[in-house]
Amino acid sequence: MNDRPSGRATAVRRSPTVLVAVLLGLLVALVPGSANAYPNPGRVTGDISVHDPSMIRLDDGRYILYSTHNGPQARVSTDRIHFTHAGPAFPTPPSWWAEYSPERSPWAPDISRHNGRYWLYYSLSTFGSSHSAIGLATSTSGLPGTWTDHGIVHSTTSNSGYNAIDPNLFVDDDGTWWLTFGSWWSGIKTMRLDPATGKRHPGDRTLHSVAARNPTSNGIEGPTLIKRGGHYYLFASFDKCCAGTDSTYSIRVGRSTSPTGPFRDRRGVDMRNNGGTIVLETHGRVVGPGGQSVMSDVDGDLLVYHYYNRDDNGAPTLGINLMRWDDGWPVAH
Repeated sequence: MNDRPSGRATAVRRSPTVLVAVLLGLLVALVPGSANAYPNPGRVTGDISVHDPSMIRLDDGRYILYSTHNGPQARVSTDRIHFTHAGPAFPTPPSWWAEYSPERSPWAPDISRHNGRYWLYYSLSTFGSSHSAIGLATSTSGLPGTWTDHGIVHSTTSNSGYNAIDPNLFVDDDGTWWLTFGSWWSGIKTMRLDPATGKRHPGDRTLHSVAARNPTSNGIEGPTLIKRGGHYYLFASFDKCCAGTDSTYSIRVGRSTSPTGPFRDRRGVDMRNNGGTIVLETHGRVVGPGGQSVMSDVDGDLLVYHYYNRDDNGAPTLGINLMRWDDGWPVAH
């Protein structure tokens, strides 16, 4: 998905010096990690002011997207281009939310469908705090106003050393459920869930550390775990979110042969020690892409994220790109 314009080539006689410069420019543009290598987001319209979007295709063929704050808020689309506001998941917020969020405003929802139901994990916290909780709700339709809340899945305190926010559910081929989550502090964690309840598995209480920054004052959050072929891929958002055009978010990835790691980037660096291959970073009008999720659709795997639009006063904006796989690694296009 790409809204970059195409143009008609014009034959022009160029000097050898100019031709060398052009060739060098093309080489730079093709080097991963250079700003010119990244595509623009696909075209989206309508209500697209979002943070931390998570999207799924409903049984009726429509797309539904949930994002941070106010319910959390839902948007629907019939074509993955035009999105319409559909209201909050919870018209009346559960009372327990207030202990972790005075505004009762959830962050980073994660929607998926398993066992004939839609599952919505979400987090509650305040900026700079690890007094946080991950909650769970289920629905038979996935639409706003139809969710039944099931309370807390996991919580942390100021003494925990990690943070229970930004949840992502991954269901393995063998039916094992994993919840990956975390933000800053000691990094990203993974724990096993009970498929019957969607909550922590009573027979496996292990908390796996799968990614971290050193020093811990560098940001890492928003994990997404998927499987492709024989590898598990852990996506995460690095550095600083939520500062408009001063945001420094980027989306990075590592892979492993196990859902609990170790995850290593293309250079072989462990994600528990600053590893992470860049999938998308600031380029052109796209500032601080992150808060990502990954969705498999009929035309391929989608990278769904937010960014700050430099051409729109830094407004938070929905980004969607298809991903291709280059030698076993995801590349936005």
